[in-house]
Amino acid sequence: MTSNVYLSPMTATYSATTPSQTTPLAAGGPDPERFDWFEAWYPVHYVADLDKAKPTRFTLLDQDLVIWWEPQAQTWRVFADQCPHRLAPLSEGRINESGQLECPYHGWSFSGSGACEQIPQQSPDGEAHLSNRACVASMATEVRQGLLFVYPGKPENAARVEVPIIKPVEEEPDAWVMLNTFRDLPYDALTLLENVLDASHIPYTHHKTVGKRENAAPMQMDIVSLDKQGFQGLWPEGPRRGALGSQHTSFVAPALMYHDLTSKQFGRTLTVVYATPTHKGECRLFARFPFKFSSKLPSLFIKLTPRWYSHVNNNRVLEDDQIFLHLQERLLERASHRAYAQTCYLPTQADRYVVAFRKWISDFDADPFAGQTLPPEKSIDVLMDRYHSHTKHCGSCRPALARIKKIRLGAAIASAVIWSLIPLVIAITNTITWPAGAILGGMPLICIALWLWLGNLEQKFYQGDATPPRNLPG
Repeated sequence: MTSNVYLSPMTATYSATTPSQTTPLAAGGPDPERFDWFEAWYPVHYVADLDKAKPTRFTLLDQDLVIWWEPQAQTWRVFADQCPHRLAPLSEGRINESGQLECPYHGWSFSGSGACEQIPQQSPDGEAHLSNRACVASMATEVRQGLLFVYPGKPENAARVEVPIIKPVEEEPDAWVMLNTFRDLPYDALTLLENVLDASHIPYTHHKTVGKRENAAPMQMDIVSLDKQGFQGLWPEGPRRGALGSQHTSFVAPALMYHDLTSKQFGRTLTVVYATPTHKGECRLFARFPFKFSSKLPSLFIKLTPRWYSHVNNNRVLEDDQIFLHLQERLLERASHRAYAQTCYLPTQADRYVVAFRKWISDFDADPFAGQTLPPEKSIDVLMDRYHSHTKHCGSCRPALARIKKIRLGAAIASAVIWSLIPLVIAITNTITWPAGAILGGMPLICIALWLWLGNLEQKFYQGDATPPRNLPG
């Protein structure tokens, strides 16, 4: 992987637009034999999960970034997460009273262009802040379909490369209802994409969550087209032994995949995955599930479901294959001296999407972390962690967890108070009626039951279960 070269804000500013600057560019750079991962757009956050009052840290393609809201321009900015002064992370700073990003170390502050606006230690007539060396590298950003996208490549190319949005949703934005989730995963973006492209694993891996073993069957998959920009696939029979209709699959290089299924029973359903590469062996998943139902009732039900509740259930599905994909990557790395087709035996039509994806990687030298080795194998507890991989970054789950803790504490206090009141009531009244006793005795039990139930729910924000539903008895 070649290192990316950031341009300073001053060298990245253009005074005029020439025809060449408006001509569309395909993602991946101009080399027909190599896909450059820097020359593409990536989602880095759902806007709903960002806090306009403070900076947010993110890593994209091994580069630490800081995301922040510029009040004056009313837009999201993304900078390299290091102050040019002493390389302190700007994500540890603040957005100051002037609406600028302020370094936590010495107070240097930066406007949305990346230009340094103030050096507090400088004399009033000093001009060090005007130097290009005082600027912070800034990346192009776009907000589309509720996601903040970032372009890590050459700034002059950003406007010419298409943002990879969900086109069917863009064509009819009011016709869809959508479920969204995200999670930091302990395996490569390439592993994630290969896994979700492989529809044949769902009946087995996700048995009892979103699949059933009895639905497994021979799968005749067709590759309609394949080039540097990805491929199109068709599964004529479709899932559930043809009961739902044909399924179309699109891989939009380098990091977007979606299945498109239209059935008479349910309407049109998309399964969309963005795999944003962070480090070797790590990525952030953005999963989106747009539905266009023939009936209004399912849409209403989805809209009424709390986002945090959907995320708890989505995490369970993701954990179905989290452990073995993490381990599988390391087995493949040990066999990397051989071709993938020699390492893995792929004899059926069900593997055609995986073969096509591996061909794309090979044909266009499309490994974002080529030459790097995977980090050490993680423990099961770390692999099943939900808090650091999702909850603390989520604008729905984080406050929901805080509310659950408060209600749980209130239930414990209420139980203790009511129990302590029973002897007092008896002492004052000398007796207690059966209905009053039942109420006084029952209310603490209800509070304790609530406390226990909320404790179980609270745990689901922190840790998943290492035993997947498919391996449970029965």
